Amino acid sequence: MSRSRLALAAPSAMPATPAAAGPRYAWLVFALTFALLLSDYMSRQVLNAVFPLLKAEWQLGDTELGALGGVVALMVGVLAIPLSLLADRWGRVRSLVLMAALWSLATLGCAVAGSFGQMFVARLCVGIGEAAYGSVGIAVVVSVFPRHLRASLSAAFIAGGAFGSVLGMGLGGILSDHFGWRVAFAGIAGFGLVLVGCYALTISEPRLRGLQQRVGAANGDAAPARQLEPGRIVRELLTVPSLLCACAGSALQLLVMAALLAWLPSFLSRDYGMATGRAGVAAALLVLMAGAGMVACGAITDRVARRAPGRKWRMAIAYSVVCCALLMTAFRLPAGTAQLVLIGAGMLVVGGTAGPASAMVANLTRPAIHATAFATLTLVNNLLGLAPGPFLTGVLADRIGLTGALQWIPLAGVAATVLFCIGQRYYATDLRRLDGAVAHAVAA
Repeated sequence: MSRSRLALAAPSAMPATPAAAGPRYAWLVFALTFALLLSDYMSRQVLNAVFPLLKAEWQLGDTELGALGGVVALMVGVLAIPLSLLADRWGRVRSLVLMAALWSLATLGCAVAGSFGQMFVARLCVGIGEAAYGSVGIAVVVSVFPRHLRASLSAAFIAGGAFGSVLGMGLGGILSDHFGWRVAFAGIAGFGLVLVGCYALTISEPRLRGLQQRVGAANGDAAPARQLEPGRIVRELLTVPSLLCACAGSALQLLVMAALLAWLPSFLSRDYGMATGRAGVAAALLVLMAGAGMVACGAITDRVARRAPGRKWRMAIAYSVVCCALLMTAFRLPAGTAQLVLIGAGMLVVGGTAGPASAMVANLTRPAIHATAFATLTLVNNLLGLAPGPFLTGVLADRIGLTGALQWIPLAGVAATVLFCIGQRYYATDLRRLDGAVAHAVAA
């Protein structure tokens, strides 16, 4: 059965929904889900702005500082899939609200931590709260908009991580300069709790479900199938070579981005002699360029690949190669304007692969398992990229200095390029296999 026939068949199979929801509601869903993602990364990255203060107060090494940053991503990687499976069954709206409440309260716990051990436990709880937010949140976003906007919206949503990092580092640096690092954590936690209340009062599961059904019909997606067993879902995901390459390539590129997010404030403080507040703001501006670049790269990819989906792979390859060349050159230059300009240029494309990779994951899986598919992407992103990035940089920094470590980290982009090249070879075949599986499921 073709996708056009599936689109005609799907509406008749849909149950009536309790309340109508249209495009304005879709944008409201996006705005509030995006706002919570800002809170997510503000809670995650405020730590980076206060690294120098914690290092001095508790006499910590770079490896320990890297562990405080990496444990959040580690928890996200380990728990993303099981918590996303629970969210698919329990309800995505309720799950998102609960997750945001947990990471906000855990961030408040960071504000009252009295030692490295207590801070480590609080950061671990932040990671548990954030574990499935990215995967469930992006599954919600792509489900309420047309298929041709997926790369743009995925990139814009994921860019919320960069923008949240900007706010977390910038505000964290300013608050810690004026009131101390504990107030920085408390302020970020309060912002998250306010957003939790707004989301719970505004977004409802029935209206979201109705909008998803209408958009699914317009996209040509099949009517919702019976719930698959977790083992079956995992098998489906692990047997798609291009999907696995997209996930791993995305992760290795994000390793570079995570290292920069964590260590740019310290780099500016050590190499440029900036105070904590100024270093946090300067680093936030560089990270802002990364967020803007993610959105721009996603939009460019959608435009270039609208009539030729395979071009998404070529764009991802280009972003990885350009980023690696710019950053490896930049960190080998002496401190000065030329170095900062090249770092800024590299930041524009460091997250450029996120939108194309997310669109590939969405296109290579059926809508019924999108949350779990994005959880797989989240798991790989965190275990191969976001978790080891700050920690590996810290370990190298203790041995060869922070600048020396940042000279070698961009090489992860070379491995990402190789994986995107391999994935491109299998993409068309995997898409045909998915079409056949969806047609077979509907016929059955």
